[in-house]
Amino acid sequence: MTEKPYRIKSITEIHRLMELPKPHHPLIGMIDVSRLKNDTGINAVIFDLYVISLKRGCDKLLYGQQKYDFDEGLMAFMSPGQILRGEENGVPSNLEGWMLFIHPDFLWNTSLAKKIKKYEFFDYASNEALFLSGKEEMLINGIMENIENEYEANIDKFSHDIIISNLETLLNYAERFYQRQFITRKITNHQILDKLEKLLSDYFNGDDLITKGLPTVQYISDNLNVSSTYLRSLLKTLTGQNTQQHIHDKLIEKAKEKLSTTDLSVSEIAYELGFEHLQSFSKLFKTKTKVSPLEFRKSFN
Repeated sequence: MTEKPYRIKSITEIHRLMELPKPHHPLIGMIDVSRLKNDTGINAVIFDLYVISLKRGCDKLLYGQQKYDFDEGLMAFMSPGQILRGEENGVPSNLEGWMLFIHPDFLWNTSLAKKIKKYEFFDYASNEALFLSGKEEMLINGIMENIENEYEANIDKFSHDIIISNLETLLNYAERFYQRQFITRKITNHQILDKLEKLLSDYFNGDDLITKGLPTVQYISDNLNVSSTYLRSLLKTLTGQNTQQHIHDKLIEKAKEKLSTTDLSVSEIAYELGFEHLQSFSKLFKTKTKVSPLEFRKSFN
């Protein structure tokens, strides 16, 4: 197996590797995943393309370092430059579904060219894929049929706009279904919230603030084993606040505790909370509480 990821720059190259007929369109195409080959000698690829896939019955593929394990329909999204890895045992025999490939040039000079950046799920990790209900899967497959029929038909002046419109509809439904997933998968998502609370409490109650400064969003997401983008989206849906705001809330909570229960100066408290400059601490505190640290302390005297 090839160790170094193989870079795929075009849809034509995908068809060549899979020994499929030439694509109907050079910039957009869909393949049946049951036709994926095991004997390409390639175990990891980097796509210079957007990839949207719907698979079921697969427990043999890795995205990044994470392994998929699912029976229901599962959607995954990749932006150009991400790595897709396969298991050493190759493509499972029961794999079903499709993969849609979109060259960035296909989006050029369209409303979706810039808008596609707002769909944060393109940056989610593999274990944050979208699990579809039967009804949702039927709806997504229906949109995909429209796209496939359009680019396989005789291309005319309407084709491009119709495909772009269907792509945008598909992505909007995916965003809606992700919001549903944040809410309905309560056990998993609330476990993440509980772990976040414990992680922040341990960090703020230990010596990490003095030695390392405030925890970063990346530090939090790494310790929770989720991508920073997914964590932000999850928290925004469930709590209305992003990760940085949760960090700041915990910081203010700790600052209030020290201001009301200790004789430490505001400068000393700022230092213990990881701030190099008193002014930065005071500004954040006032932004969050509408009063300065000294004014807050006086309210207890």
